[in-house]
Amino acid sequence: MSEHDVFQQRAEILTQALPYIQKYRGKIIVIKYGGNAMVSDRLKQQVMEDVALLHMVGVKVVLVHGGGPEINKMLAKLGKKSEFKNGLRVTDEETVDVVQMVLSGKVNKSLVAHLGRLGAKAVGLSGLDGRLIQAAVKDPDLGYVGRITGVDPEILLSLMDDGYIPVVSSVAGDDEGNVYNVNADTAASYIAGAIGAERLFMMTDIAGIMRDKDDPASLISCIDIDEAVELFNQGVISGGMIPKVECCIDAILRGVSRVIVMDGRADHSILLEILTNEGVGTMVMESKKNDDKTA
Repeated sequence: MSEHDVFQQRAEILTQALPYIQKYRGKIIVIKYGGNAMVSDRLKQQVMEDVALLHMVGVKVVLVHGGGPEINKMLAKLGKKSEFKNGLRVTDEETVDVVQMVLSGKVNKSLVAHLGRLGAKAVGLSGLDGRLIQAAVKDPDLGYVGRITGVDPEILLSLMDDGYIPVVSSVAGDDEGNVYNVNADTAASYIAGAIGAERLFMMTDIAGIMRDKDDPASLISCIDIDEAVELFNQGVISGGMIPKVECCIDAILRGVSRVIVMDGRADHSILLEILTNEGVGTMVMESKKNDDKTA
C-alpha cells in the first residue's frame, strides 16, 4: 500500500467517524476503568488517548477508576494480608488509609498525568471532594466498606462546564468524617445516573457478557433488563459478573440510556465502541421492545 493510499484510508476512517462524533458531541459519558484492565502501560496509554480524543471533539467525559491490584501490591509491601468476604475487601482502619493513599494518590494522579501529557485538562478527585459520594457502613464485618447513600454531582458538572475531565477515585465519606472504600462499578453507576450520562462504559478484563464464560464466541452483543434477569435465573450470569451486571441495570434504572460492558485490554476499545457501527462488548438497555436503536 502506497503512502497516498494510507493517508486516503485514514481520511475515510475519520469521515466515517463524523456522524458518531456529531451524535456524542456535548453529551456526557462515564467510563469506569477497572484496576484489572490496567494491565500494562501501553494499554493505559491507549485508554487515555481515547479519553483525550473524545474530550477534544466535544464529548464530556467522566473517568471513574478502581485500583485493586495496586492496593494489593501496597498492602503486601506493608506486610498486610488482603482478606476478602463475598468478593469484597475487608477494610480495617489501616487498610482504608492504604486504599485512600493508593486510589486517590498514586492511581488517580497517574491517570491525570497521562491525560495532561496528551494535552487534555484533567482534574483528579475522590468521592470525598465536594461531598461527591456519601456512604455508610455496608456490613460491620467488612469494616470501612461503604454502601453509597447519595451523590452530589455539582463539582463534576462544574468541572465539565469549565472544560475539564474529572477523574474520580472510588473513595467516599460520611457526615462524621469517616472514609469508606466503595465499589468502583457501583460508584460509576450512581455517578452516571446523577449527572445524566448518555452512556456508561464498564471497562473490565473480559469481552462482555457471554453465554459460556469460557467461549468468547458466545458473547452477547445486546441485552435488555428482562433478558438479563432470565440469564441470572439460568445461572449464565454468575460469580463476579453478578454485581457488574447488577450495576449495569441499576445505572439504567437511574436514567442512563445504555451501558456497555467491554474488554479494557483490547486496543482502543472505547473508540471502537463509540465511533464505529460494529461496537465491542455487550450493550445493556432497558428494553428492546419498540426500540430499534441498538447501537
